Amino acid sequence: MEPFSYTKPAGLNAAIAAGERGGRYIAGGTTMVDLMRETVERPGALVDIAGLSLRDVAVTPGGGLRIGALVSMSDAAADPRVRTTFPVVSQALELSASPQLRNMATIGGNIMQRTRCTYFRDVTAACNKRSPGSGCSALEGINRSHAILGDSDHCVATHLSDVAVAFSALDASVHLFGPQGERSVALRDFLLPPGTTPDREHAISPGELITAVEVPAHPRPLRSGYLKVRDRQSYEFALTSAAVALAIRGGTINAAKVAAGGVGTVPWKLDAVEKFLVGKKPSAQLWADAAARSADGARPLAHNGFKVDLLKRTVERQLRIVGEGR
Repeated sequence: MEPFSYTKPAGLNAAIAAGERGGRYIAGGTTMVDLMRETVERPGALVDIAGLSLRDVAVTPGGGLRIGALVSMSDAAADPRVRTTFPVVSQALELSASPQLRNMATIGGNIMQRTRCTYFRDVTAACNKRSPGSGCSALEGINRSHAILGDSDHCVATHLSDVAVAFSALDASVHLFGPQGERSVALRDFLLPPGTTPDREHAISPGELITAVEVPAHPRPLRSGYLKVRDRQSYEFALTSAAVALAIRGGTINAAKVAAGGVGTVPWKLDAVEKFLVGKKPSAQLWADAAARSADGARPLAHNGFKVDLLKRTVERQLRIVGEGR
């Protein structure tokens, strides 16, 4: 770990000023400290924002949900407003990391976390995300855990946040505050696929920080849930996952929200699956036919071709669980 300065501003404006001068924001520190120890990240200045008042959880008019950026993962998961309004969010949080990490990590930090790709974290390996133009060792290396959707010739690392998958399914937006004031960005526009610039992962400007994540209101009654498939049950990242929310009234699906994790360079919104479901009556055949569309456009690598079928089965199972109220 290399030398750095540390400040803990008393208010939001002071934090923004420090960030604008080049400071890197830190709250729970569960990702940044690891990356600094491994010399993947070498910030010259850290700005500790843990003391800012961004810890509110609120149900918005119409039945949406707003979660402050500094709400811990464990507090968000346990909050009755989160659990009753959008169970898929609390379930995704509870299936993330370990209890100790969930107690420290924040909602904003979870969305901003960087990939766990082995080659990204090995400073001796070629990685365009860490060192633009150096190449991507994962393309020809061990790539079992890597992306099959949204990849490019420059990067195939997955985005490993579970709750970001739930937020993506629910069309959440990210609220930001910075030197130019406040703004809101749809999550699917905030998390950037690698393209030719894999080192640019977020649509955030210098000095800006996340203040909240907001989920809009959705048609009710709404059933939702999160399914995570992994190599082991404790403290493991997803091979595939599925966040599903269905509004079913009068025996017909009026609205469908579906996203997948563990398979994309960003949380992967399954638009084709959603469109196929709306207006139809739930059935075992419908779940299978809809899920068959979940891997459209997949480009498996040498070691992760199994994710194509695993993704389809994961989505089908979760559609059935949510759609049939199991």
